[in-house]
Amino acid sequence: MPAGEAVVPVALDRASPIPLYFQLAEQLAAAIAGGQAQPGDPFENEVAMSERLGLSRPTVRRAIHHLVDQGLLVRRQGRGTFVTSRRVHRRVSKGSLYEDLSIQGRSPSTKVLTRANERYPKAAAALDLDPDAELLALRRLRFADGEPLAIMQNWLPPRFNSITREQLEQRGLYSMLRDHGVGSVVAHQSISARLPTAEESELLEISGRLPVIALSRTAFEPGGAPVEHAEHVYRSDGYAIDLVLEEN
Repeated sequence: MPAGEAVVPVALDRASPIPLYFQLAEQLAAAIAGGQAQPGDPFENEVAMSERLGLSRPTVRRAIHHLVDQGLLVRRQGRGTFVTSRRVHRRVSKGSLYEDLSIQGRSPSTKVLTRANERYPKAAAALDLDPDAELLALRRLRFADGEPLAIMQNWLPPRFNSITREQLEQRGLYSMLRDHGVGSVVAHQSISARLPTAEESELLEISGRLPVIALSRTAFEPGGAPVEHAEHVYRSDGYAIDLVLEEN
């Protein structure tokens, strides 16, 4: 067994009517929740686990699939199975994910997938521009501690064309908007859940059965002018949205 793999003690009741795969999955999930396996730890592979517990490989595979679907484990092609990283908790606000990760002691990094000028009538309408207006279109993959967390698609008015790919790899977008004279913004956003596309599953390194959090947002300057339209997709096993509700 490779050094460092998380091996969880398991006690199975073979006389129980509860399926063995479910007993195994529940005990593994409890061990992860209890901290016996830490975020980022490599997890015992199904061959070793089936031999150790005297279970068939399909039974162990089904238990592991169950934990992958719950977002507790993640499979890395060619590398094995790992305990997922802890979730990023964000208050519903206009803040930058890059800055929020830094505040929480995480290490954010960015891969720029595309930076281009394009026409996108839906974003142009949100930005109160003509449908044929050429927008600065940015598509980025955001990592937290080296793990993919979000796919971020943003459209900006042409006045932000000087934002470079190098800047996008090193800083958060809102920090760059402040450099361009954009102060405090007000944003309208909607949040939903759905299954990922095949491309999103590949980029985020998740199962196609694990839902993603989809966010659509338009941000406005204090005077009311829109400065950004965004469509983001987040891993649901690594991202949570916190709300504070007040009684009026």
